[in-house]
Amino acid sequence: MLNALPDLTDPTAVLQRLVHCPSVTPDDAGALATLEQLLLPLGFAVARPVFTEAGTADIANLFARSGTAGPHLTFAGHTDVVPPGNTADWKHPPFSGIIEDGELYGRGAVDMKGGIACFVAALARHHARGGLPPGQVSLLITGDEEGPAVNGTVKLLAWAAERGEKFDACVVGEPTNPAALGDMIKIGRRGSLSGTVTVRGVQGHVAYPHLADNPVRGLMALMDALLAEPLDSGNDRFQASNLEITALDTFGNVSTNVIPGRASASFNIRFNDEWTPESLSAEIERRLALAAGNRRWRGERDEPLAFDVAFRPNPSDAFLTSDAALTKALSEAVQSVTGRVPALSTSGGTSDARFIKDHCPVVEFGLVGKTMHMSNERVALSDLETLTEIYDAFIARWFAAHA
Repeated sequence: MLNALPDLTDPTAVLQRLVHCPSVTPDDAGALATLEQLLLPLGFAVARPVFTEAGTADIANLFARSGTAGPHLTFAGHTDVVPPGNTADWKHPPFSGIIEDGELYGRGAVDMKGGIACFVAALARHHARGGLPPGQVSLLITGDEEGPAVNGTVKLLAWAAERGEKFDACVVGEPTNPAALGDMIKIGRRGSLSGTVTVRGVQGHVAYPHLADNPVRGLMALMDALLAEPLDSGNDRFQASNLEITALDTFGNVSTNVIPGRASASFNIRFNDEWTPESLSAEIERRLALAAGNRRWRGERDEPLAFDVAFRPNPSDAFLTSDAALTKALSEAVQSVTGRVPALSTSGGTSDARFIKDHCPVVEFGLVGKTMHMSNERVALSDLETLTEIYDAFIARWFAAHA
């Protein structure tokens, strides 16, 4: 059992309690139980479903709701964190929540227990003033965002839908601001498609290349074909699509005098809304087939390259949120607290917003992300207070617009 509850209106105190849980994916380590105990005094009904799938770890999740009717605003996030790495590189123990020079240190302080703490504190301030605006507020919190994302938000959303939950808008509390609070709201994300190209050759001695077929030669030609021409030049909604080679493998060949029998390259593409996963996969296959037909293993051989390409399942679509009321309420809340007009951006990577978009309009706004996933991850206490004030103002503005 927890000790006495912290001051729920104080995001620093709430965050310290959450950081103390070493919830490295997939281990919950008490994080969701802690969050439940923080929400119960605010009048939330809390469920903690656990989802499972063969070949993956069981994952605990949390759904909490206040109110039973009216417009429904949900906040989404995750209590799981990436490993701290070498703890010797940390100024303070990574799950200590120690405060020094106005900053709170701890894994997850920014990504994204800090965002959760600020939203809880904002709810607590509404509660202290007499309660939330008429309607429904909920939290969708997973323990599987930093992992394979199999037993987390996707299944939690399906679980909620089966119980009749319908959401009108969602804010994801990921750290979206590059330099200062108020810089940026994410209103969409590029899609993500990953794959691996494998070239088959014939293993042999490097001194007798005529008896072997070196697959690395062919692999280089295929990768050059993928990288030679831009996929697109971007548009007024999204930056250009981008392909990066992320890994090379010769399947355990470590000898400098052996030609490998196989070679592979993995890649990831972050793509804009000019593509779908299907059209982009077809383009990749077209470029590879063209390159394979135009090149040979060696000048004296006639055989085309023998290769295959495998795409990872469950690619992410590009999406753009066009809910004017949602972006207006959040933008005005940011400006009222910080004086900044936030950029409405689709830059960066992916998040669980890619799943939520299929259920309701979704935007992302949270802390400054400079130290996320780093040693000495930390957040300024002043930023925790500012984000709490923004969430507080946003909740009031969003419900006022839906009254």
